[in-house]
Amino acid sequence: MPPRQWKLWSLPPAALGYVLAIDVIAVTITSLAVRSTLSGPGVTSSEWAAFAVLAVASTLHLELVRGIERRREMAANTSPHSNLKCLWIFASLLLLPLSLVIPLIVLAYLYSWFRVYGRTVAHRKIFSTSTYVLASAAAAAVLRAGGLVAEPRVPVSFLSLLVVIAAGATWWLVNYALVIGAILLASPEATAREALGELSDQLVVCAGLGLGVAIAAVQTSYPWVVPVLMVTVLALHRDLLLPQYQRAAGTDVKTGLATPSYWASAVPVELARAETLHSQVGLLLLDLDKFKEINDTYGHPAGDQALKAVGESVRAEVRKGDLVARVGGDELAVLLPGASESEVLEVAERIRERLATLTVAVSTTGTSKTVINGVPASFGAAIYPEVAGTMDQLVLAADNALLTAKREGRNAIVSARPVPPAVGELSDQPVGDN
Repeated sequence: MPPRQWKLWSLPPAALGYVLAIDVIAVTITSLAVRSTLSGPGVTSSEWAAFAVLAVASTLHLELVRGIERRREMAANTSPHSNLKCLWIFASLLLLPLSLVIPLIVLAYLYSWFRVYGRTVAHRKIFSTSTYVLASAAAAAVLRAGGLVAEPRVPVSFLSLLVVIAAGATWWLVNYALVIGAILLASPEATAREALGELSDQLVVCAGLGLGVAIAAVQTSYPWVVPVLMVTVLALHRDLLLPQYQRAAGTDVKTGLATPSYWASAVPVELARAETLHSQVGLLLLDLDKFKEINDTYGHPAGDQALKAVGESVRAEVRKGDLVARVGGDELAVLLPGASESEVLEVAERIRERLATLTVAVSTTGTSKTVINGVPASFGAAIYPEVAGTMDQLVLAADNALLTAKREGRNAIVSARPVPPAVGELSDQPVGDN
């Protein structure tokens, strides 16, 4: 791809300047680290051996988990993408000079580029590499300031342990802050909550840093035991990151809502719970009335932006514990456990009013932007068990109500009514004495 067509240049000006500045700083730090090593005593044979062990272990780790990591990468959205590369990088910080830590970072991301991520946006991975370099340089400065100058710098006393913990916290904070800054600048529509991501994701990073300390300690005394620790690393990777992958796999990339498959698996569970508790479940289906018009007028990217804004608006109006999913191109579904018909209609009305007055700034051609005023929708509602006794019946009832709302002029709410029993069914009922 010619340089002028790189997606890097499509970033907003502030984000472009930020990304390039971080990359330049990382290159500068790399140059200074190499110069410092060349002007000093150089790299010892034991440090080269430690580098080789860590490089092989890191590469083996990436290869064994590339299936999970590829799917997590594909499902990533506007939030920090946590991984366990940090455990090998932080272990190397305690064992090696910065001039060898940086090549290990580059090697990890290069290998991930070819074997894990595949063809993806290059500037993002270069930026991620740069954030790791800056975070490692900051952590190395903390180690040096704490008196841990010579390698290896594993904790051998309570004071040195505090210094290592401070270095780990610095590494995490610098990397986290740099990534959040890029997300907020590159995606102005992203909220601070989305940019911060989930707390559990950051606990994964902290676990990786802690395991990095343990690997460094083992490497210092028993270097060839490190490959044996791969079993522990892989178990942690699966137990810590697999739930994230499962959560990501159940999230629609364009809207951040639940996927049809996740929603379809959640509905029977809620109906079974309602049957056990003798409670109700509400279902809302909504279809955007002008979505095709938006796509035809402004293009599909603008339609995607409008759809994302609609998803955020719907989530803002539902109750805590309700599930919002994208079940079709422009069709959304809301599952409301424990909701009565009046509660479902109240939620539907709030959503309808919000969408009817929603203002969305969308990109059209090039850097042009336009404002869409109002993204109205039609709604169909159905209640379990009053209207339907199974998932299929519930969805069918809500869908029929949605079609009625569209036929009656759109931007309306229609609630499905219970189907009265047939005459033959009434005659079959037992008659008691009065």
